[in-house]
Amino acid sequence: MTISKEDHLFGRLALHYKLVSREQINEALRQQGREGGTRKVGEILIERGWLTRERFEQLLAVQSQYQQRVAAQGSSPVPSEDRTAPTAPESREEPSHSLTGWLRLAAARGASDLHIHAGQAVRIRVHGELVPAGATPLSAEAAEALLRDALDPDERETLDATGQVDLARTVPSAGRLRGSIYRQQHGLDGVFRLLPVEPPTLSDLGLPLDLARFANFHQGLVLVTGPAGCGKSATLAALVNIVNRERSHHVITIEDPVEVLHRSKGSIVNQRQVGRHTESFARALRAALREDPDVIVVGELRDLETISLALTAAETGHLVLATLHTTSAISTINRLVGVFPPAQQPQIRTMAAESLRAVVCQRLVPRADTPGRVAALEILVVTKAVSNLIRDNKTFQIRSVLQTGAARGMRELDASLAELLDAGVISREEARRQAENPDRFAATPPQTPRAAEEVSR
Repeated sequence: MTISKEDHLFGRLALHYKLVSREQINEALRQQGREGGTRKVGEILIERGWLTRERFEQLLAVQSQYQQRVAAQGSSPVPSEDRTAPTAPESREEPSHSLTGWLRLAAARGASDLHIHAGQAVRIRVHGELVPAGATPLSAEAAEALLRDALDPDERETLDATGQVDLARTVPSAGRLRGSIYRQQHGLDGVFRLLPVEPPTLSDLGLPLDLARFANFHQGLVLVTGPAGCGKSATLAALVNIVNRERSHHVITIEDPVEVLHRSKGSIVNQRQVGRHTESFARALRAALREDPDVIVVGELRDLETISLALTAAETGHLVLATLHTTSAISTINRLVGVFPPAQQPQIRTMAAESLRAVVCQRLVPRADTPGRVAALEILVVTKAVSNLIRDNKTFQIRSVLQTGAARGMRELDASLAELLDAGVISREEARRQAENPDRFAATPPQTPRAAEEVSR
């Protein structure tokens, strides 16, 4: 029996919002097949007691909202500022006045972030959009009590002394989280990123499996880059997970804070948190060189000293995996070199040319086929030709290498967006918004001056 598009979408939405399990959906589909397709999957889930009637009605409303958005984008894409993502079916009850309660609610609704702001209702980020999670604004006093109660004595002392504190936790039924609590003019605010309890795989993240080859270098520098919130840390964790499972190495991670927890498997993994286990990235990285590591993972290359030490570590026989806030492969290389004084830059270009192995630059793009976001990637593999361009300060020519390097596993960001557009995964308007060359995704190709002249005749 062929599953209808409506039942297929209903099942994916129910799974996405964690209202039912995959096993329950599969069993409902099997029963639907046995009955000859006379009933909807949702009706079977209700009959089995796996879905309430109220949740069923809410999910139908979300499904209708999503189908209307897709239909509208198919002919006339909705401008990005008017786009509203389908919001999760909401419970009529808000959690008790505890951070754990709000975190569990956020996790149940498939959110990536939880926002608690003094004087505002609690919000969550779903598919990149901030949506309400509660109806009642939190007073400054309530927000402060809720957030301070979640801190240990040392964290409260740091907050009182500096006005801000970063933290990481594992919360039962919510998972792992990274948070920042800070004081602003209206009171105390907190923003929390929800993280997987177990290290993700490339498949979990929807990333190409051939990225695994970047975890198999024995030395050199591999960078995962992109804007804030694009999933750099998750991709880095997936690469570390590959090393941990497939190789027998000593892995040292330096993070602020420790996000995904890696239990030692084939490798020994030691995770250090800046501020708790070490004073700074640079100090931990300098110490790591004396701790017999095979792989060093740097949560973020923030400053000149950290970048210099990472290049030295990569040059002296270690595999260094790190992230950087840059938006393209070329800007990544320029950032590595540009943080140094002009007199040092020729030497740094030589070090980068010798030690850099690959740059993976990613962006998360709203999907048009299902709720969620998908990664668009720019991948630079540092070949001998690329190495020469870096050394000779001709990074602007790397663009042509990206365009012609598909056989070596390279891809340009716009080519990745074009693949997603051709497959119907993203909209043309979103491809234009994310592209390096938006004209490539124009509804009609731009006319050349000669063509325009002939049309005028």
